[in-house]
Amino acid sequence: MTVTPQHPPRDAHQPHPPQQPQKPHQPHQPQQPHQPTEQAEAAARLLGLLARDLAPDRLTTDPLATVPYATDRSGARPDGRPLAVVHAAHADDVRTTLRHAGALRVPVVPRGAGTGLSGGATASEGTLVLDLTRMNRIVEISPEDQLAVVEPGVITAELDRAAAAHGLRYAPDPASAAISTVGGNIATNAGGLRCAKYGVTRDSVLGLDAVLADGTAIRTGRRTVKGVTGYDLTALLTGSEGTLGVITAATVRLRPVPVATSTLAAYFRTFEEAAGAASALTAARIEPAMAELLDGPVLAAIDNARGTALRARGGALLLVQCDGAGAAAEAARVAELLTPRATSCEATDDPAEAEDLLAARRLALPALERLGRPLIEDIAVPRSRLAHAVREIEAVSARHGVPVYCLAHAADGNLHPILVIDPALPEVPAAAWAAASDIFTTALRLGGTLTGEHGVGTLKRRWLAQELGQDALELQRRVKAAFDPYGILNPGKAI
Repeated sequence: MTVTPQHPPRDAHQPHPPQQPQKPHQPHQPQQPHQPTEQAEAAARLLGLLARDLAPDRLTTDPLATVPYATDRSGARPDGRPLAVVHAAHADDVRTTLRHAGALRVPVVPRGAGTGLSGGATASEGTLVLDLTRMNRIVEISPEDQLAVVEPGVITAELDRAAAAHGLRYAPDPASAAISTVGGNIATNAGGLRCAKYGVTRDSVLGLDAVLADGTAIRTGRRTVKGVTGYDLTALLTGSEGTLGVITAATVRLRPVPVATSTLAAYFRTFEEAAGAASALTAARIEPAMAELLDGPVLAAIDNARGTALRARGGALLLVQCDGAGAAAEAARVAELLTPRATSCEATDDPAEAEDLLAARRLALPALERLGRPLIEDIAVPRSRLAHAVREIEAVSARHGVPVYCLAHAADGNLHPILVIDPALPEVPAAAWAAASDIFTTALRLGGTLTGEHGVGTLKRRWLAQELGQDALELQRRVKAAFDPYGILNPGKAI
């Protein structure tokens, strides 16, 4: 049968608090009224229309109350503050907001939980923030079709828990799953710990309801596993960072909960050796559900935050989880391959012990946030080049005198080099940006990409042409113009 949970809307999640501002890359601005007086008039008219057409609790105009919505977890913060915040509770609120904002050419920034790490939800002076966290209903769970229909403000981990009651799970598993929203994950095409085996968010999205810049509502995709009618607009909207449309509902694929899991923790002398061992898994045709790498400085930060002693056990940790009917046999193959390379290698079939290990991995970013403001990169390289990339990142750190902490989704070549910035500094130091630029260059030289799962946002736009080339970049801008001819949706992001 089809199960339709009756989940009352909960209070909107508090946005991530603002952090020390930094000067972002200055993006190309959308077409807007050219004179300040025209902009002010358009803004005033918009607020009047929204106050007229939305419920009273849906609109926040108090300047102090809008300040937290200017930034996200990346710490990037543009000049000024948003014009107002619309707290959409239903798709009609989104349609009404975009119909008026589009007509008046007022830029709109769609926002989920504000957990993005690339500045994709930052809102500058005069922009209207469209907060979607009140749209948090799980509309349907269909065990027969192994799918769910959800609104964008549903917390990712809550969807997974709801699916588990039916022996199913939502496979995308970003480290922020406990606080990030499904809509935000779709907007950035988020990956996570299980993506090597189950794919990134796009691989779990069957269809979308979205609203375009002029208020037009569209539905893309379908409820079927297969379907190739027309262009794949579902895939196009997924990962578009709110620049093409605003998601109001998603039909997502669910998968059976694995019958068994087996988890291994292998410690190594160095991060490079651990990366080499992870690449050896791929060469051996082993496809684990996850393979997570943490370097020594990250382990030390987790120890400080959690009271553990992980760093004392080695200079790097590789966590590997196998799942499914053949989990035990696959884990035995992993242990056979890792044991000669590692200083120690331990396995467990106990779900509680496994979750304790994974909890340490998920604590990595919060632990680093205790040390300062993380500037998190998100490169990906071919899996065979993982150890090479690690060696290059360590050289970049030494060359610029900038400490670089590093995590990796090792099974898919996605690395997170993290520079921790003193929060007392008004701007990111030049040496940090220089190190970041060298890391991006390294990724591209190794045949990789600037961003594996966090999105471009504002922080990576200056390097975009290096990866895409001018012709491909111009084509993407033409796609953007077809969806949003006046450039009001999340301006200055993604492309």
